[in-house]
Amino acid sequence: MAERSAAARRSGTAVLVLVFAFLYVPIAVLVALSFNEGGLPTVWSGFSTRWYVSLASNQDILSAALNTLVVAVASTAIATLLGTLLAIGIEMRRRRGTVLEALVFAPMIIPDIVLAVALLSFFSMLDVTMGLHTIVLAHVVFNLAFVCAVVRARLKSFDWSITEASADLGASALTTFRRVTLPVILPAVIAGALLAFTLSVDEFIIAFFTAGAGRSSTTLPMQIYSMIRFGITPEINALATIVMAVSVIALAISQRLNRGMVGQ
Repeated sequence: MAERSAAARRSGTAVLVLVFAFLYVPIAVLVALSFNEGGLPTVWSGFSTRWYVSLASNQDILSAALNTLVVAVASTAIATLLGTLLAIGIEMRRRRGTVLEALVFAPMIIPDIVLAVALLSFFSMLDVTMGLHTIVLAHVVFNLAFVCAVVRARLKSFDWSITEASADLGASALTTFRRVTLPVILPAVIAGALLAFTLSVDEFIIAFFTAGAGRSSTTLPMQIYSMIRFGITPEINALATIVMAVSVIALAISQRLNRGMVGQ
């Protein structure tokens, strides 16, 4: 019996190693080749940081990175504010919010391509000129559900009696939210904001469909796509590594905050 148990554990470990290798070995190869000295993206010829230095002088990439930062910060701020308020509203009326809850989380379920086409049609119907502002609005729609889900996870264990006590002591609804509710759910709000920021930085399909013409509304994922059509270079590997690092750091902070909320 003990031998069977040990064999099962070894088999499980082997399967786990294979799965993680399948997922992360290609990423590790990409990161390693971003430091490749030679111009060939798949043949190692020595260690160098020349491609990261090259990125710093590429105006197209710098412009796309700035656009991505503007879109990510703006959409994260709006989605965090609206998502937090929406989560509080749904949770306070959770017994009557089944239909509303389904509608709120629909963007998480709908394929990106469907949502992108729908948003493009909506903006075209309103005769809205495409640009960074339409990308921001589209990302708000996409990120809203994720922020709401993270904040609601914290509100599941929220003691609503403290808000009632605050109201009984004469505090207004705004004061109660600012001094009672928000400090308790703040880790969840920050975690939701970091998740929204990460999703906005990485998002390509919705940005591609809702962006305007020209470089003024080109985001970093769109720039990577335009570069990769002419072949993969070590410069693209370096750029992908930087984008991935930003996403991993933001997600790690978000997960750490979520673990802190679970432990409270």
